[in-house]
Order: sequence, then C-alpha cells, then structure tokens
Amino acid sequence: MRRLLHRVDPVLVQAVIAASLSFAHLHDIASAAGQSGWKAWAYPISVDLLFVAAWRRLRAGRAAGTPVRLVWVWFLVALIASLGANVATAGLLDLRNVPAWLRILVAGWPAAAFLGGTLLAHTPATPATEPDQPAPVPPAPMPVSVPDPVAALPAEPDPVPALPPAAAAMEVPAALLAHARKVAADHRARTGTALDPAALRAVLGVPVPLADAITAQL
Repeated sequence: MRRLLHRVDPVLVQAVIAASLSFAHLHDIASAAGQSGWKAWAYPISVDLLFVAAWRRLRAGRAAGTPVRLVWVWFLVALIASLGANVATAGLLDLRNVPAWLRILVAGWPAAAFLGGTLLAHTPATPATEPDQPAPVPPAPMPVSVPDPVAALPAEPDPVPALPPAAAAMEVPAALLAHARKVAADHRARTGTALDPAALRAVLGVPVPLADAITAQL
C-alpha cells in the first residue's frame, strides 16, 4: 500500500480533482440553460477538449517558431468558458432562473467550439520550408597559359659571316695570329660570344683584308 502511495503523483491527483469539479460545474450550467440529458454532459467535454487542444498547439507553435495569436484566442475562449462556469455556480447565479444571454451563449457554444477546433487542427505546427535550391555550379577555371620553354631560351648569337676565299688564303704572321687568338679568347670569356671581324680589326689596328684573314684562321 505504501509503494502504491509513493507512486501516485500528487500533481496528477490534483489535476483529476480540479478537472472533475470543472466538469461538474460546466454540466450544471448547461443543464440550467436548457440542455438536458446527454447534451449537458457533452458541453464540459467540448470545453475541456478545446482547452487542451489550444494548449498543445501553443506549445508546438512556440517550439516551431510559428505565430500563435489565433491559438491564444481559442485558448482564452476555453479558459473563460471553464472559469466562468466555475464562478457562476458559486452562488453568483440563480440556476433556477438563468438569464437569456447565458442561454444564448450555451446554445451557441457548439458552433464556436467546432470552428475553434477546426482552425486549431488545420493550423500548421511547423514553419513552411522553402524548396531546396540547387547547389551553385562553380565557375569553370580560367585557362592558364604556360610559356613555351623553347621560346624562353635566349636566341643564339648570329654566326660569324663567311669570309671571302681571298681573305682565307692571305698569309698571317704567326705572332699576330697568336695575339689575335688571345684577344678573341678574352672576348669570348667576357661576353660569351665570338669576336666579329670589325671589332677584331679595331683592336688589332690592321687593314680589312688582314683582319678578314685573321678571322678566317681563328
């Protein structure tokens, strides 16, 4: 028995008692307003169902980030109907002589509850998501021009122009030829190119035919 008492939730017991009292008050108001038989019992069920549905929709709307203004309206309507019945049965209203406006409210409640339940049932609980957008296509890479390694090489120096046969046949002194070779070797070591006849003639100070003959024998 003690284990059973420990398992019982006091909050749940309190909720059952409060719901039963509210249920009975709503039944008494409906019965006093002219709703007899099963109709008087259906009114508290309708009010409580609308109250619970609005509360659940409020929680779902807040979690999903959707507007809940309309849901608040029906939550307050159900709360006022339940709270009003509880207060009215506390001796503030003569249940043997119910005013006409209360009879009108009780008679019009089924239509209002049906409208509220329908709107709550068709209110989206999750925000509408936009259709998936196609992934953007990356732009095609720009072609990269690779320099031609052959074209990047420095141009070879122009070969020494061919000398006439007469210049090649002229006899050149051995000492002058050795000096010319030394000058040509120094020039190639400094510049990397062969010494042309005009430059050789200027360095040696010899006439053109002799310079051509020396160049031919180098």
